[in-house]
Amino acid sequence: MTQGTAPRVVVVTGAGTGIGAATARRFAADGHRVVLAGPSEPELDRVAADLGEESLVHVVDVSVQDEVESMVAAAVARFGRLDVLVNNAGVAPTGPLLETSIEDWRAVMSVDVDGVWFGCRAALPHLLRTGGCIVNVSSVSGLGGDWDMSAYNAAKGAVSNLTRSLALELGPQGVRVNAVCPSLVTTPLTEGVQQDEDLQRAFAERIPLGRGAHPEEVADVIAFLASHDARFVSGVNLPVDGGLTASNGQPRQA
Repeated sequence: MTQGTAPRVVVVTGAGTGIGAATARRFAADGHRVVLAGPSEPELDRVAADLGEESLVHVVDVSVQDEVESMVAAAVARFGRLDVLVNNAGVAPTGPLLETSIEDWRAVMSVDVDGVWFGCRAALPHLLRTGGCIVNVSSVSGLGGDWDMSAYNAAKGAVSNLTRSLALELGPQGVRVNAVCPSLVTTPLTEGVQQDEDLQRAFAERIPLGRGAHPEEVADVIAFLASHDARFVSGVNLPVDGGLTASNGQPRQA
């Protein structure tokens, strides 16, 4: 734990794999109490097994408002307070508009957008009491468009602008709201990219650091945004992208 920092209570959604699991581990390593939330109890249990008794597993479908409210209530009942909410749960359907089903559209909106809004709404009364903060996991896909990812772009764009709006609304009340915006990260969500060598090379060519991120590299930035060190940072959609968004999109000319 950082010197001078008291243990805090942190809820992380989508904590069974990828960025969420890495984030839960990072907060636990820093000495905080972590609520691991997600739809798969076995995945959550595997992560929690390494975190000790100062963690709580809670199965939740973030697209269901009552379940999100129960998640927050369980965190407060166990640990007595809530200091940080990390809205990480997400799905990422891909495909051209006419090949994207209504079911896929509804799924990405209900998980990636409704889930974030439900989480913020349920957590806010507790965060107001503790002077806590929210960190949303958006994406570089919420800052600009992709080919054949209209549903995901729309959802993450909503998360990015929700982050800005809530920062304006809640800042005067002492609650900070920020987001991280990763590019390619080696998680189960990107298995298709990881198995496509041509696509991997294309990403490496576009990312100045030459590779995708490891989940821990995103988790470290989430931990920073939730920390005392970022106490005057709010309303930021911070790219964690190896320099990808530094480009204006034009090809290399020399």
